[in-house]
Amino acid sequence: MNTLALKLILTPTLIAAASLAGRRWGTAVSGWLVGLPLTSGPITLFLALSHGASFAAAAATGVLAGAISQAAFCLAYGWLALRAGWPLTVAVACLAFAAATFALHMLTLPPVPLFLVVVAALALSLRLLPRAVAKAPRPAKSGLPSWDLPVRMVVATAFVVLLTEAAPILGPHLTGLLAPFPLYAAILAIFAQQQQGPAAAIGVLRGLLLGLFAFAGFFLTLALLLGHTGIASAFVIAILVTLTIQSGTLWALRRASRPLAVRVPPAA
Repeated sequence: MNTLALKLILTPTLIAAASLAGRRWGTAVSGWLVGLPLTSGPITLFLALSHGASFAAAAATGVLAGAISQAAFCLAYGWLALRAGWPLTVAVACLAFAAATFALHMLTLPPVPLFLVVVAALALSLRLLPRAVAKAPRPAKSGLPSWDLPVRMVVATAFVVLLTEAAPILGPHLTGLLAPFPLYAAILAIFAQQQQGPAAAIGVLRGLLLGLFAFAGFFLTLALLLGHTGIASAFVIAILVTLTIQSGTLWALRRASRPLAVRVPPAA
């Protein structure tokens, strides 16, 4: 099976599974699940198959750094959601991601020191994200539209195909930095904010930040092992590391998923 066929099968399958699980267990779980490397993982695999393990290892280091850009996205979205509607909120959050990506493109660190910086940034972001207060959440207006899941699958697959095809032009580091753009977390946060208010959107973002610890472990493992072991063994070990860390964040997710809402500041 060639890499294009893998892209067209693997990517939509992963996104559909995560989306359905999130619908079953709530918005915070949705954010937590999309924190997993559901698009950036396949992108790195396809880069390894198409351009070699060394190229993919360099891209994995860039993806690892990109977790900081995701944290910037979460902070910008979380605070602005308290005062603004979703169009302005997501636009500013995307600008925050872009600014962080530009800054990180100028910076190169070895994988292990970079991992420590990423973990510190995620922990700080969880502390700085707006807190919830004990207050009943706004009920959801309606369920997700029937076209939501197919659109997610199509957009995810298109993103993976376009970025992997552009990788030789962009280079491994920039490709890696762009790969973790929180496309699905943004979609989840938008729906949550529109239907249930800012508390639900911040729940998505808190779940995403918790999921990014496992994300960081996945790409640290790939950055260290690709080029030294086989591609298959590197990915198997990375998946095991991810599942181990993700199981450790489940307790924190359950605490963060208690039915709380954010106190919205009064309008000026």
